Amino acid sequence: MRLRYLLLLFLPASAMAEAVQIPGPPGPLEAEQIAPEGAAHAVVIVPGSGPTDRDGNSPQSGLATDTYKLLAEGLAVHGIASLRIDKRGFFGSEAAIADPNDVTIAAYADDLRGWVNRASQIAPCVWIAGHSEGGLVALVAAKDPPASLCGLILLATPGRPVGQLMIAQFEANPANAPIMPEIRSIVTDLEAGTGRDPTDISPVLQSLFSPSLQRYMIDLFSYDPTAIAADWNGPALIMQGDADVQVSLDDANLLKGAMQQARRVNLPGGTHMLKEAVPGDPLADYYDPTLPLHDMVLPSIVDFISENGTTD
Repeated sequence: MRLRYLLLLFLPASAMAEAVQIPGPPGPLEAEQIAPEGAAHAVVIVPGSGPTDRDGNSPQSGLATDTYKLLAEGLAVHGIASLRIDKRGFFGSEAAIADPNDVTIAAYADDLRGWVNRASQIAPCVWIAGHSEGGLVALVAAKDPPASLCGLILLATPGRPVGQLMIAQFEANPANAPIMPEIRSIVTDLEAGTGRDPTDISPVLQSLFSPSLQRYMIDLFSYDPTAIAADWNGPALIMQGDADVQVSLDDANLLKGAMQQARRVNLPGGTHMLKEAVPGDPLADYYDPTLPLHDMVLPSIVDFISENGTTD
C-alpha cells in the first residue's frame, strides 16, 4: 500500500481535505484545507513557478509529483493544519485574474498574507512553507508579516536573483553552449527592466521569453532573495537537497548567511521536489507521484515547528 494511503488511515475524520476560498482580484482565490481538530499550528504551502497546482502538479508541463499533497497529509498526521494554495490565475484561483502572467511577486505576496490570515482561523500559529519561487514569495510576504505569522519554511528556495539562477541552470547542460550568449544578453536586459522584441529572439527561445513572460521576469529578476531574507529575524527553516538540478546548496548557503538564526537542513540525495533521487533516472521525481517525500522532510519540519512555535 502506498504511503499516501497509509497516512490517510491515520487522519481523523475532522481533518479531511476541503476547498476553501478568500476574496481575490476580482474573483476568488482557492486552496485546499486540512484542519485537524484542535490544531495549534497551520502551514500555508506556496507552489513554485509557473502553472503548478496546490498538489505540486502541472498538467501543462507534465509535472506530476503530489509533493504538496504528501506534505499536507503528512503534517495532518502530526496534528498540523495546512492550506495548500492555487496561485492567482491558475486552477481553483483561475478567476482571480484574467491573465495569469499579468502578476508580480508583490501581488503574490499580498495574496499570501490573505491566506495567512485565513489560516489563523484554524490555528493560532501560522507558518509559510514556500517551495522554489514560492520561497521568494514567502520572504516578500514576511516583510509586512501578519500578526499570526510564526515563521518561514524555505524549501529549495533560490538564494540568488532568479535571472542569475536561470543562467546557471542553462549552463549546467553543455548542449546549451551555442545559445548561452543570447540567454545571458536577454537576462541582462530583463534585469535592467528592458524587454526584448520577440522578432529579435531566436525561434528556439521565443516561447521561453514571450512578451507576457518577459513582463513577469522583469519583476521577478529584480528581487535579491538574500537581501530580503536579511530583514526576517523570526524562526526560519532552510531545506535543500544535494541532488537538486534546479537550486543548489550554494543557494541555501546564501540564505543561511543572510539569516543567521535559521535552521539549515540538507537532504542527502534530495531532489528539487523534496524526494530521494532515483539512480539512473534523475527526473523521476518530476513525473512519478508515487515516490514518497524524502524521509527527512516531514520530521525536520515537524520538529522545527514544535521547537519554535508559540501560540501565546
